[in-house]
Amino acid sequence: MAKYIGPVCKLCRREGEKLFLKGERCYTPKCAFEKRSFAPGQHGRTGQRGGSDRASDYNRQLRAKQKARRVYGIFERQFRRYFHQAQRARGLTGLNLLQLLELRLDNVVYRLGYAVSRSQARLLVSHGHFTINNRRADIPSMLLNPGDTVEVSEGSRATTYFKELRDLAEPRAVVPWLERDLKELAAHVVRLPDRAEIDGNLTEQLIVEYYSR
Repeated sequence: MAKYIGPVCKLCRREGEKLFLKGERCYTPKCAFEKRSFAPGQHGRTGQRGGSDRASDYNRQLRAKQKARRVYGIFERQFRRYFHQAQRARGLTGLNLLQLLELRLDNVVYRLGYAVSRSQARLLVSHGHFTINNRRADIPSMLLNPGDTVEVSEGSRATTYFKELRDLAEPRAVVPWLERDLKELAAHVVRLPDRAEIDGNLTEQLIVEYYSR
């Protein structure tokens, strides 16, 4: 499984905003974005930003696509596949795309509060700590459906991390389209997420325009 191993703070700086890729650290003064919010590179301080009024239509579309990719931790080839899948489905392509991204197993684990970031959630999933409908699941990109049940596997419940997870996850809010039972370390996908329940900083229409050129 390919993964980005570079400094993630550079990704936030390139997009000109916090993407919260390091979890709780992003909320502290230690966050690198607080010290250097300009884009990386020798032209970072004076270079054109994706959100600038001078930016071309293509630049705004590209930045919207790159931001979504980086938020969910997906490379270009897989992201393009998600777009084509969303295009074939009924309804609005942009909303379909965001729903597919939200229904990834690693994102669901993150939304449940079981991990402080999506990268940590991917690690937990790839180590086989979760089951889907009582079957072991270790593929972070696995897509869930309404009605699916996500549980911490029996063998993982005895580990220190999951013993303490109830207290750690309790203060973390859960999105309305998921139901979480911390006592049993189980959760259910109730329905598809609505647009208002997905990151409002993502501009799906620009992503659709980018791939429709």
